[in-house]
Formats: sequence, C-alpha cells, structure tokens
Amino acid sequence: MVELQLAAIAPMLACPECGDILAIRDRSLFCAQRHNFDIARQGYVSLLTGAATKMSGDTAAMLDARAAFQDARHFAPIADAVATTVGSARQSPPRSILEIGAGTGYYLAAALDAIGEATGTALDVSKPAARRAARAHPRAASILADAWRGLPIRSGQFDVVLSVFAPRNAEEIARILAPGGRFVVVTPTPRHLSELIEPLSMISVDATKQDRLAETLSGHFTELDHTLIEYPMSLTHADISNVVAMGPSAHHAADTRATRIAPLPDPMPITASVTISTYRKD
Repeated sequence: MVELQLAAIAPMLACPECGDILAIRDRSLFCAQRHNFDIARQGYVSLLTGAATKMSGDTAAMLDARAAFQDARHFAPIADAVATTVGSARQSPPRSILEIGAGTGYYLAAALDAIGEATGTALDVSKPAARRAARAHPRAASILADAWRGLPIRSGQFDVVLSVFAPRNAEEIARILAPGGRFVVVTPTPRHLSELIEPLSMISVDATKQDRLAETLSGHFTELDHTLIEYPMSLTHADISNVVAMGPSAHHAADTRATRIAPLPDPMPITASVTISTYRKD
C-alpha cells in the first residue's frame, strides 16, 4: 500500500539533491543521477538533505494530543468545511492535493474522503508527523521535508495546496501549483479558544492575522473567497489539556497547566473560530 501511495505521487516530486524527477523501486525513491531515498518502515520518505533543519516541527507528545482531540471530533465542522472548500476550489474536482504542515493528516484525509478520485500528499518537517500522516488515508503519501528550504516538488504539479494552522512559503506554493490551482488556508480568529487564553496563559491570536496573511501572499496570490467557521464546543478537562498541548501554547506554562485547568468548569463551553480562505496564484 505504501509503495502504491508513493508511486502515485513520485512523478510530481523532485530530487532534493539535483531537482530531477523521482521514481520508485525496491522501497526507495531514486532519480537518474542515482540519488536514493529509502522509504521508512513507518511508510514515509525523507527528502531532507544537507545540514540539519532549524525547523523542529511538532513533537510526538503534541501529535498524540492532537490526534486525541481530533478523534473526539471537536474540529469535525472545520474538517468538513475544509473538505467542501477544497472540493469546490476549482471548476473541476482536484486530482492532486498537498497539505503543507500536515501533522496527523486529519484535514487532508477529510478532503480525500470527500473527493473520491484525488491523490493526497502530506508534507511535514516533523518525523513523528510524517509517521502519523503515512497512515492517515489509503490515497495519501507522506513526505518529510522542510518547506522553507524549497519544496522537493516539480513546478506546476498540484491542483490544490492546503495549509491548516501551519506556516506558509508563498513563493514555493505558487511554484508547485498547477495552472488554475488553488491555495486553501485555514487561520484562527481572535475568538478561537478565547475562553482559555487568560486562565491557561495561552498564546493569543493577533487581531490583524488575516490582514497579515493577505499581505504575505500578495504578489503571489489573489484572494477569491473567505468563510468564517465558528461554533461552540463543550470540552472536558481532558479535551482542554489536549487542545492546549497540541498547538503553539504547548510549551507555555506547561508545568502549571493541570493546576490551572482544575478549577475550570468540566465540561466548559469553548469557542472554535477559524477563517477558511481560498486564493489563486497570480
């Protein structure tokens, strides 16, 4: 199954050493220049080369917390909205979808479930994430790579690129999108998890985040649409611990987190609030 997933996307990939097209053979990817990249037993392939990357990515503990929270379906309305947006981003259904900073591959899997013929690629700089994403969906392959070094992907290959709560390299994403391709971005609003920010010393969302996103993408993309997804969640103390531990606040006041959570209502009403934006490349 792993070889079939990687074989489906191998022609879209580029050798990180020389830029040549890749092919698959004997549980490895290789190029005509004989650069070789073994498929890990967990099902992903590493296309990280050279000196160690400065990007650390999510830890195994963060991904465990994220998987538990996602499995409880608290973010299912977001995943459903992402799948709908990806499916309608183009005039025809996308055939190839890449998720940047894919983590567990949760949102990519939701999109693939909704679009029966598409192939998916999960890309992340975290090895624990690459391991998890390799099991995310039967039609998804998992790549370990650093998007800020340059994506190991040939130009013009993907119909849709997806970024959910993840950093974005606008120039590289524009390069790898096919003609007519779309970039779908999910960002939190200042109301997202707002009830937890003060009691748990979480990192707050900048009120100008959406404006800064548009500025970052300007020159490469034009915004076509954006949709607010906002709804109440009822979170237990375990859910609250997971939602804090899975994101950028995971390392903030971690030693006092349990003490801070203890006096909160159980369950507690918490707001989920994100913006889903669709862009076309200029």
